[in-house]
Order: sequence, then structure tokens, then C-alpha cells
Amino acid sequence: MGETAQAGGPTERSGPVTKSVPWYDPRIVRGMAAQLTRWHERLRAGEKALGWKVGFGAPAAMEKLKIGAPLVGHLTDKALLHSGKALSLAGWKRPVAEPEIAVCIGKDLPRGAGRDAIQAAIAALAPAIELVDLDSPPEEVETILAGNIYQRHVILGPRDTSRAGCLTEGLHARVIRNGTEIADTAEPQAATGDYVEIVRHVADLLAAFGERLRAGQFIITGSIIPPLFVEPGEDIEFRLDPVGAVSVHFAAQPRA
Repeated sequence: MGETAQAGGPTERSGPVTKSVPWYDPRIVRGMAAQLTRWHERLRAGEKALGWKVGFGAPAAMEKLKIGAPLVGHLTDKALLHSGKALSLAGWKRPVAEPEIAVCIGKDLPRGAGRDAIQAAIAALAPAIELVDLDSPPEEVETILAGNIYQRHVILGPRDTSRAGCLTEGLHARVIRNGTEIADTAEPQAATGDYVEIVRHVADLLAAFGERLRAGQFIITGSIIPPLFVEPGEDIEFRLDPVGAVSVHFAAQPRA
């Protein structure tokens, strides 16, 4: 699991701390320390680490939160859902679905890896849908991080190993809501930024807090379209051609 970040900040092996890196920000230091403490508690309780997520990486979101890079959260097997599953939203306050591309890691990545090394560590790409619950306003960076960036579930589709090295040429992403196509793009990185740079950011940030991006983990890289606020009874499907598709059905609310 790696060394747990101390409550006071990043580990010494994170290297020089400057204002140009996110772990300089005391909000991120405190929020990541709280999140990783909870993550280790969950692992000790029997959950398994799946990987990581990034959030609030769009320029407008970063400007609003006054951050220089996306926030990073964790994923465990307890959050994993099978594609096509009917999910109840009972108890959710503001459910959101986000179609994303997952980058699957085939080799451990240390802090400071170059672009070639990062690409060599990427073993596959896959479609994914993340489900979050915006149960409080996204205003305080420390609170967002401590709450694991609103993460509730993730659905992971088929992994395409022919996309090793982060080969994105020819990808065609479509999002279907209740049978109607609402998004169609051949440039899925347009909304999220370069996937290789996202992997670099996650690896560097984790290393700053005594953790490591591990082989076998995956990173969901951010929504390729504006987040979808969803309601009971709806269906969301994300098709990433020619890789595959994932979907989720939100169960209708039972009648009173």
C-alpha cells in the first residue's frame, strides 16, 4: 500500500516543494492526508485498491477552485459495478453520471517519469462511467478531497490492449441517454486534456504523499462531456468505438 502521508504534509521523498506543484497548496495537503488515511482504513477493512480518479480538471472548474491541476481521488472494488446494472438512487442527493476513458496501468510509475516511460506503462484503454453524488456544494478543496471527490461507483468496460501506449487515434465516443444520442466526438481528450499528462500528474501527486501508481490499477481521466445530472428511470450508455461500451440503468423510484 505504500507509506501513508503524514498529517503535516507530503513525505520528504516527494522532492522540493514549490508553488508550481499542487502539494504546495495547504488545502490539498490536508485534504489528501484525510482522504488517504480513510483509503488505508478501507483497505485494512478488506476492500481492494482498483485505481484513481481525477476531478475538477476543466479550466473553468480549476479557476473556480483556484487550483493548478485536477484533484485526485481513489477507487476501490466496493465501488465497482457491472455494466448494465440497475442502480437505485435512493438516498442520493444530486446524482451525476460521467462518461470517461480509463487508462489501465501495466507497470509501476514513480514520480518524475518521462513521457516515454509513462506511455510504456499504459497497457490499455477502456470506456468507463463514473457515478458521483454532489451531496454538498463543490466549494472547498480540502472538503472535496477528504470526501474522495464525491465518488460513489465506477463501471469499467472492456480493456483494449491494442491501445497500449495510449494510442487514441481512431477513437469515436458517443453518449446515449434514454435511447437518444446526446454526444458524439472523435476527440475525447478535448474536454479532459492529454491522458499521458493526466497519468503523469497522478503518479507525481501520489508519490508526493508516499504512495505509488501501481501496475494493475487504472485511472478514470475525467468526463468527456459536461457531467450528466440523472434521475430514477433513466438509462445512460457510453460507446467508445471500436473498443466497446458500458451502460447503467437508474432504477425507478418505488411508489409510495
